[in-house]
Amino acid sequence: MDLGIAGKTALVLGASSGLGRAIALALAGEGVNVALAARRVDRMQTLAAECEAPGVRALPLAWDLSDRSVIDANVLAIEQALGPVDILINNTGGPPPTPAAGQDADLWVAQFQAMVASVIAVTDRVLPGMRERRWGRILTSTSSGVVAPIPGLALSNALRLSLVGWSKTLAREVAGEGVTCNVIVPGRIATDRTRFLDEKRAEREGREVAAVEASSLAAIPAGRFGDPAEYGAVAAFLCSVPAAYVTGSIVRVDGGQIPSL
Repeated sequence: MDLGIAGKTALVLGASSGLGRAIALALAGEGVNVALAARRVDRMQTLAAECEAPGVRALPLAWDLSDRSVIDANVLAIEQALGPVDILINNTGGPPPTPAAGQDADLWVAQFQAMVASVIAVTDRVLPGMRERRWGRILTSTSSGVVAPIPGLALSNALRLSLVGWSKTLAREVAGEGVTCNVIVPGRIATDRTRFLDEKRAEREGREVAAVEASSLAAIPAGRFGDPAEYGAVAAFLCSVPAAYVTGSIVRVDGGQIPSL
């Protein structure tokens, strides 16, 4: 299928590893020019080389999402190098595993600034251009905790869920202007973050990491963890021309794991 997005420009936040990296590679594979934003410059330079192909340009940017003062300068750099942002992938690192009770208020505020306020601010910076051109894709990558809260991940469950409410509201505001806003939800995808969470769970429960992974696998009808490339492929479709009528949605990429409707 021709996704119709070759020559478009995408900004992928949190692009240096895991799901962000997979989405960047998928978009570049469709001929999209990609701006790669994350703190790990070395990883992004390597990723940029992987993304570049005939007709495809990649721009690595050192970008700390918790610092909103750099947003305008970074977006201007993208516009000068690649053109205006047509596709925005809102993807941030995950917060530390914690219970819901007893967390310091400063931790909640810091994680809100990094995971929520930053995403909204970047979106507000690129959205006017999308509306003016009457074409845009805003895709926010969250967690299965927004559908079924995950024990021990209170910060993630709460803060990512706020992005779902924001995305759904924004989708209704801009749908008539050719801009879609969707949320994509990963199940158990084989990334460093998934491995890290399994290790922390194993520590809390006094179990081997292999045992924790086995119990997770038993809950996945597909019988395996997802490949990051599979997640990237779904993300690329949601950013495509054929997906123009998909907006305000939560799309799960979970191998059937999430039990709720």
